[in-house]
Amino acid sequence: MFLYQPISGYCYNSDSIFLYDFIASFKPRGSLLDVGCGVGIISLLLTRDFNVETSIIDKQEKMLKYARHNFLLNGLTAKSYLGDFTELITEERFDYIVSNPPFYDPRVTQSKDSHLNIARYAHHLPIEAFVRRVKTFLKPKGWFIFCYDAKQIDLLLHHLKNNGINPEKVQFVHSKVDRESKLVFIAARNNSKSMTQVLPPLIVFDEENRYTPKAMQAFEKANTHSIKGEFESDRNEKVAKPALREPIE
Repeated sequence: MFLYQPISGYCYNSDSIFLYDFIASFKPRGSLLDVGCGVGIISLLLTRDFNVETSIIDKQEKMLKYARHNFLLNGLTAKSYLGDFTELITEERFDYIVSNPPFYDPRVTQSKDSHLNIARYAHHLPIEAFVRRVKTFLKPKGWFIFCYDAKQIDLLLHHLKNNGINPEKVQFVHSKVDRESKLVFIAARNNSKSMTQVLPPLIVFDEENRYTPKAMQAFEKANTHSIKGEFESDRNEKVAKPALREPIE
């Protein structure tokens, strides 16, 4: 799968690939919404691999432009929304809501790049408001599958439980087996009564700084090829592709 990313600003990383792999283990089907889709990496891969009707939303027009283009480039379709997810108005309800949201603590030194800032820092999508709106748009037994800062696991579980979205499976990600976890994957289900299952951790690198077999499997399954480029309207000196087409429906 080929996809374009901006030359400058936020680009997806291995977190998105590992999250895609985690979501894929649930074999999604039905309707799916990707919140804060960026260039569309997660929903593109899920749409390619599963029988889902995909919608995407991002508050940054630039990123949504890339996502729309990448769906067209790969012969896939999605309905797109430009705007803040917490202000989304639609009658649609979804079987799956997935997200790699901004979760960095806003109290740290922040990037002055507006695109990076929106993509990274939690105050652009506060977790309490985020989960509350997810509840609104999930079908009665729908899944909310996402990643977040592992240090905030207590807040995540609190807000999920308060909104009746039960965390059924949790997996912590560690860069190495002896390092603390900085990322957690959570699969929570609307109105579920199941007990929470903590899965074996995902270890990214071995002792010799090579990707572990599990990490390599995720990259191989994703099979993505990223190209850096800019749209003519955004940057005259380099063009990713011909002018953006109409929004995807």
